[in-house]
This record gives sequence, C-alpha cells and structure tokens, in this order.
Amino acid sequence: MKYLPINPELFRHNRQRFSAQLPPQSLAIFHSNDRMPRNGDQTFPFRQNSHLFSLSGIDQEESVLLLFPDCVREEFREVLFIRRIDERTAIWEGQKLSKQAASEQSGVRRICWIDELDRILHQMMVLAEHVFLNLNENEYFHSEVPSRDLRFAQQLQARYPLHRYHRSQALLRRLSMIKSELEVALIQQAIDITGLAFQRVLGFVRPGVMEYEVEAEITHEFLCNRATGHAYPPIVASGIHSCVLHYNANNQRCNDGDVLLFDFVAEYANYAADLSRTIPVNGRFSERQAAVYLAVLKVMRQATQLLLPGTSLQDYHQQVGRLMEGELLQLGLISQRDIDEQDPAHPAYKRYFMHGTSHHLGLDVHDLSNRFEPVQAGMVFTVEPGIYIPEERIGVRIENNILVRESGPVDLTANIPVELEAIETAMSQQVWT
Repeated sequence: MKYLPINPELFRHNRQRFSAQLPPQSLAIFHSNDRMPRNGDQTFPFRQNSHLFSLSGIDQEESVLLLFPDCVREEFREVLFIRRIDERTAIWEGQKLSKQAASEQSGVRRICWIDELDRILHQMMVLAEHVFLNLNENEYFHSEVPSRDLRFAQQLQARYPLHRYHRSQALLRRLSMIKSELEVALIQQAIDITGLAFQRVLGFVRPGVMEYEVEAEITHEFLCNRATGHAYPPIVASGIHSCVLHYNANNQRCNDGDVLLFDFVAEYANYAADLSRTIPVNGRFSERQAAVYLAVLKVMRQATQLLLPGTSLQDYHQQVGRLMEGELLQLGLISQRDIDEQDPAHPAYKRYFMHGTSHHLGLDVHDLSNRFEPVQAGMVFTVEPGIYIPEERIGVRIENNILVRESGPVDLTANIPVELEAIETAMSQQVWT
C-alpha cells in the first residue's frame, strides 16, 4: 500500500466495540471484496471491504476474519485467514502478507491460510449458536451482482440451517458513525492531501485549459502524497457543466468568464475526505458569480453551526432549506409568492438547491450510517450546500468536513481556502508558462 502503517490499536478497538454488542455464543464472519472481472483476463482495481478493513486493517484480497469472542476454545476467538504465500504468486503479483506481517498489521494473534477456512469454520460453527453475516445494505442502492458475502451467506445457511442468523450491518451501522481519534487522524490526512491538490489547481487553472488537464494535476498531487487515488470519480465541471451534480466527463475547455466547480477527494488508507470548491476560470468572480458564491458560503457556515449533539438530521435539513430559501429570495431566483404557494413536499428552493446538505464521512464517502439517529459527538459530516442556475451558467457548491464535538463543530477543512478573496488572491499569483 502507498499509505504509511496504521496503528493496529485502531482495529483492536473496533473489534472490541463490535464484539461487545454480540449475544453469547456468537460467531461473526467478514470477507474481503471480490476481485471484479473487467474484460479478457483483467480485473478492476481491488478495493477492500470497508467492514473487514475497519476490523482488521488487512488490505488484501482473499481474506476472511472470524470473531467468536466467548468461544470455549480460546484459539477460535479471533482468527484471520489470508492467502497462502507461494513462489508463483510472488513472481507474478509481488509478495503477499506473511502470517507475522498480518498479525502485526491487524493485532490478531491467530493467522491461518485461506485454504484452512472450511475445516476451522466447521469446528467453530459446531460451537456457535448465533451467526452474524455481513452484507452491503444501503437504502439508496441495490446491487444486481451477487457479492462474495451474499454467496457465502447462501452456502452457509444451506449447510447449517439450524443456527440463528443475524445481520452484522445493524451493529456496524451504529458503531461506525462514531469515529475514534485514530480514525479522525486518517480522515484528516485524506483532507490535508486534498487541500494540497486544491492549492495546486489554484495555481494552474486559467482560460483555455482542459478539464482533464486539471484532473491530471489533482491526481498527480494525490499520488505524490501517498493517497491511494480518488475516493470517487472527480468532478471538474466548468461553465454549464457546473450545474450538473455528478458531471465527471471532464473533457471540456475552461472558458474565460465561466466558473469551475470541483468535487474531488483523496482516499488515504481507505479513509475519505469530501471537498467541493468553486473558482472563477479567469481568476476573478463577476459581480453575479460573487453574489451567488457568498450566498452559498453563508449557508455553509450557518449549516455547520447547526451540527450539534442531539440535533435531528431531519430537522437539520429543513432548517438548512429555510436558510437557502432566504438567500435565493435575496438573489431574485425565487419570489415570496413562490414560497407562499409552494408544495411542502416540493419546496421552492429545491429548484436551485436540489440535493441534501450533509452525509456521514469515513471509510466511504457516503459512510455507513443511520440518518434517523440524532447527531452525536464523534461523528464526521460533510456540509455541502449549492446553488445551480443553468440559465446563467453558474453552479456553485462549497463543501467542508465537520467533526462534531460536545463543545461544538470542528472544521477539519479549515486550512483549505474558501473565502472568495483568498481564492482570487491565490489565482492572481499564478505564473503561467
């Protein structure tokens, strides 16, 4: 991996927290993700299952973690399975983890080869009453591809039909929302790398450059600072494309007089930041662009102050909507009549601000969460209001990453330029070649 070694205490802590939620005689099973086929004999880049990584720190395919905290056989309480080392694998793919390296990386004492899994799992299943299985559960996404976790769950239940089966996701969802200090430090590293990339493009963007050239500058900075790469396809959207929420073709020329909207983020040690910024291509906002920008910035700052322990996310989003409503009224984009006659299910502000304001952040950009639970200290959120005016070719989104504390919100992205004047000043110092 490109990233520096991680303190295994993080993974021991996560296992302890998860294991404490299990009923007696429970066995929990976690698999690595599949190596997904592309075309021919090629596969897509491997990305570890977030839950397996959070509990083990193992970033390698064909890995399995078994947790049986109160097993009468002590050697079965934590068992990690990895690929067997052989000469052919080393020649073709490079060296894989040894048992010692896997133990040091994860903090798990007992390491076995993956070809021993069936035998050892059978011994553990005989002793277990409850079995916790892991699936990717998301209310906004359903995969048509049968994952390794799903295939395994079907096989295991067919083989051992009399056990009591449960969802690990329900426990992991509650635990993953609260970030330890070690996790916050990894998120901060991803944020800092992202900030370096933004500083780089402030010195690069000018009329005539292509969006993909800007993307290349971002990627260069990421890889030079030990990031794995992008946590999601980067958005580099100029002109009218700044009004397309998930534009990532990044193949157009950046023109004088247009804004350029960024939504990009480094992934470091599988942890993600999430940043949006909007800049003027020519280095100077027009009067109208500046007015829209300042409106979004005002809402972003006000929304940040609303992220306090005990806050309902449903109420929070409604409050942010009312804040945006006031700004759109000032900009002349909606009228008081629009507000008075609006359908509560489809408020007037949604015409220009059609997405949510915040989501949980961590091992995934849209981190495992429960949006019906109130805000708690230790959670990390994005705050990303936007205004999109296609008829004016202006799209502005500003997004920061916020750590919730009992004492109030902490802006983890505070060192990344966001003030209008700071952006213009940085761009004015360019030396074009």
